[in-house]
Amino acid sequence: MRTEAVLADVLSGVGLPAALLGHLRLLGSDVVLPSSFQVERAAAASIAASGLAAALVHTARGGAAQEVCVDYRHAAAAFHSEHFLKLDGVWMPREAGDIGGLYQMQGGGWVRVHANFPHHRDGVIRLLGCAPHKAAVAEALSHWQALDFEDAAVAAGLVVTAYRSFAEWDAHPQAQAIPTLPLVRIERIGDAPPADWGASETPLGGLRVLDLTRVIAGPVGTRTLAAHGAEVLTITGPGLASYGIEDLGRGKRQAQLDLTSADGRARLTELLAGADVFVQGYRPGTIAGRGFSPEFAAAMRPGIVTASLSAYGAAGPWAGRRGFDSLVQTATGFNHAEAEAFGQSSPRALPVQALDHATGYLLAFGILTALHRRLTEGGSWHVSVSLARTGHWLRSLGRRRTIEAVGQSQASVVDLLQASDSGFGRMEAVAHPAILSATPARLVLPSVKLGTHPAAWQ
Repeated sequence: MRTEAVLADVLSGVGLPAALLGHLRLLGSDVVLPSSFQVERAAAASIAASGLAAALVHTARGGAAQEVCVDYRHAAAAFHSEHFLKLDGVWMPREAGDIGGLYQMQGGGWVRVHANFPHHRDGVIRLLGCAPHKAAVAEALSHWQALDFEDAAVAAGLVVTAYRSFAEWDAHPQAQAIPTLPLVRIERIGDAPPADWGASETPLGGLRVLDLTRVIAGPVGTRTLAAHGAEVLTITGPGLASYGIEDLGRGKRQAQLDLTSADGRARLTELLAGADVFVQGYRPGTIAGRGFSPEFAAAMRPGIVTASLSAYGAAGPWAGRRGFDSLVQTATGFNHAEAEAFGQSSPRALPVQALDHATGYLLAFGILTALHRRLTEGGSWHVSVSLARTGHWLRSLGRRRTIEAVGQSQASVVDLLQASDSGFGRMEAVAHPAILSATPARLVLPSVKLGTHPAAWQ
């Protein structure tokens, strides 16, 4: 399937016309990364969708129509932006938990353990009753069956998945629930008159985004909104790990609130009253359980666009389960399929965190589309996306019979990097990959450490 056809389906899924493709220009070859899946096509389509929606919002605010240009090589690099990052002239190392990764189990199965966050790492060590290093974890896990340990870890609030083939995943009740959900779901959840935000030099100039996301997918989405001119205020809790903030925090302000306290919830309520967009990416039910459901947001701020990101979607027995890209790949069959394609016996991951990045750009696309509806017809809106639903979409794009691409090295993408100052030193990072002809994307604010700013709008 050609990228234009893929993108036409994405647009029609939210009611946008295929005629928007007349404003898109795709450059280069779509074979960039070593994968049996159409990762570059998913990258170009999701990034282009966000760019076309941003241009549409700008036009609705009185701006001129403009062209959106996406280069396949640039899109592929953007899907690995957390790896293609220099600080003070030195490439940043990849982050990994000291016990995280794949382990072979009793009977020949595998599990993937997520241990980037200290509480996840410590929980695995407690469950296994072993020393906190990989060799001890491997020895302890060699006495477990994969599915048994997955169940025990989930029951303990940890983030672990068993390794499955596509056939095994497709037989699972959660896999059968996922196709019932749209790739990008946009629902009207309240009434409000059409917005009048006035003209702006950028698509989202003057709009405020309250960002309660972390890790990769959610921050990619809100970084995209910042690139198109929004004021993004990221809120994290005290003591949370700052995974990838050097890259993913570009264009945003960083504040902290303790939502377990009455004062923290009161301050978030005040911020919500001034927000145009409210995005959250915590485990389903977590933020609503603190009192900040989409319905509450719509009642407090009629016309708001709310958005929710999850690992496995809003339906099915795993709807409330924790998850990250690497674990969703393992659980849903991608690691097994890639291993087969490359003729190896051990699991093989996709060459980039494709589920995270594609979901992040689709999240931005959904929010931008909902903002356009807010402009043209009014209403309050809720957008929802999930990593597993994005994975189902990636599978639907088809696979390659032969794999010729060698991938991208750090040296091969230096022309795609932009230099700027940051709270971590002089930074070189991948520029925003959707190029708008009249309103070029710009990440004005430097990335900074968590909690640098007050929890207040500018």
